[in-house]
Amino acid sequence: MTTHNLIEQIRKKESFLCIGLDVDLNKIPKSMMKEDDPIFTFNKAIIDATHHLAVAYKPNTAFYEAYGIKGWQSLQRTIEYLNLKYPEQFIIADAKRGDIGNTSTMYAKAFFEDLQCDAVTVAPYMGKDSVEPFLAFDKKHTILLALTSNQGAFDFQTQKIDDNQLYEHVIKTSKTWKNSSQLMYVIGATKASYLAEIRKMVPDSFFLVPGVGAQGGDLEEVCRYGMNKNVGLLVNSSRGIIYASDQDDFAEAAAGAALKLQEQMTTIMKERL
Repeated sequence: MTTHNLIEQIRKKESFLCIGLDVDLNKIPKSMMKEDDPIFTFNKAIIDATHHLAVAYKPNTAFYEAYGIKGWQSLQRTIEYLNLKYPEQFIIADAKRGDIGNTSTMYAKAFFEDLQCDAVTVAPYMGKDSVEPFLAFDKKHTILLALTSNQGAFDFQTQKIDDNQLYEHVIKTSKTWKNSSQLMYVIGATKASYLAEIRKMVPDSFFLVPGVGAQGGDLEEVCRYGMNKNVGLLVNSSRGIIYASDQDDFAEAAAGAALKLQEQMTTIMKERL
């Protein structure tokens, strides 16, 4: 999917909501465990209930890899279902990969060619030759971990090097890489005060913003500092939506939680665009 297609969906749905599909079998309704593939059945119900409110879905691969081959098959079925029934959705593999040369190429093939995802999250610590293999795939997006929402982000990401903080070096340097127009950036909602300066560095790029809701990030603040003329944001909510209920009404509850966020987004878009 191109950035243009994504922007079209955002404007059509008046939403920039990304739903994280981070399925923990200990948290889903007990009735799901009777299914042959409880993870996929749970995801399918969530997707069917929320697809009209969201523009993107983000399965975190760790929640599937933890269950071995069956978990990976559930991930594959989930992505196949999205691509088949809701092809307008932007699919992000939250895999946080990163290695050099051929290894990165193989990671990229796994997510872009085999699974048919639109984007994958990548750790930039190893530099240019660990990221450019992902950027070599046409109409695919690489989402760099730039300034994350966790407390440990301050251990390295905000440390000063010369006159810049490390995350600033990462963003500025990434703009010099081949096919850098296909880059997006992870910026945590709990770091919203940094967004204004980051937006100046990459005025046209999309930010994937986790941390709204359960982690304490504020949607209004994120939009105030991070939104551009094309919105430029994919705000992710995982637990706050998919675990809105642990009973058999989980899909309806998820739709209700997603609707609240989508309505806030619609209001903000009308005010700011």
